[in-house]
Amino acid sequence: MANKQFDVVVIGGGPGGYIAAIRAAQLGFNTACIDEWKNKDGKPAPGGTCTNVGCIPSKALLQSSENFEHAGKHFADHGISVSGLSIDIGKMIARKDAVVKQNNDGILYLFKKNKVSFFHGRGSFVKGGADGYEIKVAGASEETITGKHVILATGSNPRALPGVDFDETNILSNDGALRIPAVPKKLALIGSGVIGLEMGSVWRRVGAEVTVLEALPTFLGAVDEQIAKEARKAFDKQGLKIELGVKVGEVKNLGDKGVSVAYTDAKGEARTLAVDKLIVSIGRVPNTTGLNAEAVGLKLDERGAIVVDDECRTSLPNVWAVGDVVRGPMLAHKAEEEGVAVAERIAGQHGHVNFNTIPWVIYTSPEIAWVGRTEQQLKADGVAYKAGTFPFMANGRARALGDTTGMVKFLADAKTDEILGVHIVGPMASELISEAVVAMEFRASSEDIARICHAHPSLSEATKEAALAVDKRTLNF
Repeated sequence: MANKQFDVVVIGGGPGGYIAAIRAAQLGFNTACIDEWKNKDGKPAPGGTCTNVGCIPSKALLQSSENFEHAGKHFADHGISVSGLSIDIGKMIARKDAVVKQNNDGILYLFKKNKVSFFHGRGSFVKGGADGYEIKVAGASEETITGKHVILATGSNPRALPGVDFDETNILSNDGALRIPAVPKKLALIGSGVIGLEMGSVWRRVGAEVTVLEALPTFLGAVDEQIAKEARKAFDKQGLKIELGVKVGEVKNLGDKGVSVAYTDAKGEARTLAVDKLIVSIGRVPNTTGLNAEAVGLKLDERGAIVVDDECRTSLPNVWAVGDVVRGPMLAHKAEEEGVAVAERIAGQHGHVNFNTIPWVIYTSPEIAWVGRTEQQLKADGVAYKAGTFPFMANGRARALGDTTGMVKFLADAKTDEILGVHIVGPMASELISEAVVAMEFRASSEDIARICHAHPSLSEATKEAALAVDKRTLNF
């Protein structure tokens, strides 16, 4: 087939890639996006890890399992009695698959709407030259396209335990964890990161006995210490077993008999855990395999990540990279912002991503969300600060919801009162954090938030009250 010429070719159709392609097309570039994900029918499934085996399906399962837990444990408080409660896991997984497909189809529709040419297959470099880069698309058939600019958005893969392969039946990555066909009696997680805790929550709610084995001595080390302690209390109360300071030894896949995990606990005692399923959640690695980077001399670092500067430029002219495959946090929304910024830079504009105001969310129950620096980071940096907290226990809307776990915490500069970090554990933390992100982008002070009128009754009043608490003048606590 004759070469197809494009101004911009994006390799990868996850949040970084598809958003970059849409923004490039909006800016008037003739744009192509290559993505190889396919659904079980072999049809295109753009959206990357996030849409297919990450953010979107996990939220669908979290919602289903939360509904089940509410019906079983909390409806009675509202005077609603339920008898003969049961859960159909097959239907729960099917609903999750339907939600995923809606998102896949939505992206294909957006490509059409924005006139982005979509190629279904695996993109790799053939060669570079004065006219741009030749890219091979290996799909149902093979074709070659040319791009003047190339944006690499190839994402990341789950990190496996050394010597322990994912079979996605007994030893699961995020992918297998999202499609367990029946409730396992006993489930273990290695790693207490975001994915691990979210998946652990899903299966605990529907009846699994869940144990989390974490190598680090602290729980959620990246989270503000006070917030992490509060979350830990809630998880303990729910029956999630969390063991810290663990050294994992031999992991045996016993087929029909499940998995056996040998480990040394924090006291140095040898233990063995027998479980039906094991989820390994020890981080992710950049996905650059098969990109044929060496053909064009694209520079990778020792982790296999693509080396970029602050503006996401790689070592090659007119080749850019965004998202999980480059430095910085592996978050879908960080990838999206970089994708937009790169498309705008190609157009000669000044795209901008502020790493200091990227929000983080863990969608457990209670949710955990934060932006900016933690109290332990401010101490380490020697920054003089003031802190203010407000518990949801004292918030009228949280009481009415029947969900009063957690708090909002503000950290502000001791001299200027500029907000340096906001940390939330509690109901709807993922939605509440946006106000803090806006405030920090505008370099607001805690006084600014304290002075803004918040609707009553609403959970957001806890944000206002925490801002008031910085000056020790809360009104409802």
